[in-house]
Amino acid sequence: MSNAPLMPKATAVWLVDNTALTFDQVAEFTKMHPLEVRAIADGDAAQGIKGMDPISTGQLTREEIEKGEADPDYRLKLGESKVILPQAAKKKGPRYTPVSRRHERPSAILWLVRSHPELKDSQIMRLVGTTKTTIASVRDRTHWNAAGLTPMDPVTLGLCSQIELDFEVQRAAKEKPATQQYGGATLLPASETTRKDAEHEGAVTDKQREEMDVDAVFAKLKTIGGKKPEDE
Repeated sequence: MSNAPLMPKATAVWLVDNTALTFDQVAEFTKMHPLEVRAIADGDAAQGIKGMDPISTGQLTREEIEKGEADPDYRLKLGESKVILPQAAKKKGPRYTPVSRRHERPSAILWLVRSHPELKDSQIMRLVGTTKTTIASVRDRTHWNAAGLTPMDPVTLGLCSQIELDFEVQRAAKEKPATQQYGGATLLPASETTRKDAEHEGAVTDKQREEMDVDAVFAKLKTIGGKKPEDE
């Protein structure tokens, strides 16, 4: 139930013409200024407006009017209206963009496509209020004004708020699939490879040193064996 009757000015016209209520009572009931109600009574305002009977709509009863006529300090109580107003259903569709801003949408689309390629077409449509056809033409550079388009931030253009843009970017980042990781051997750290190379080098060095010692022994034996015939 609303605090004011349906069509308050038309209701005030009817009450002024058909009841003995004071201007303050009528103004209180219709949520209007007493001077405006007085102007209606004087014919200076609401000319040509047909009065609406609040009794027929169930917003006021005859008994309530009689109470108000008997007591100037009595305040009329609004009843529940018999008229049910349909509630406008919220339509799902692209964001509404003022006419003065519509020519700037392609520039905003170009900025979004370049700065945030992770955004889906549906997200760009919500932010800018455009169609998939326009987005595709900007992506493919087939837009009629493709050569004259300059990337411009939609927040700066007033097409969306920074909060809305950040929300869509974060949502796109969450929906983006994670990079696939393949199992298998991985590279060893440098400390491991360096340590093994050092051990290998050390092992080779020891082996070479051992071979050098053996050769030296055989050479010495040959020398000793060669001197014996000479001495004989």
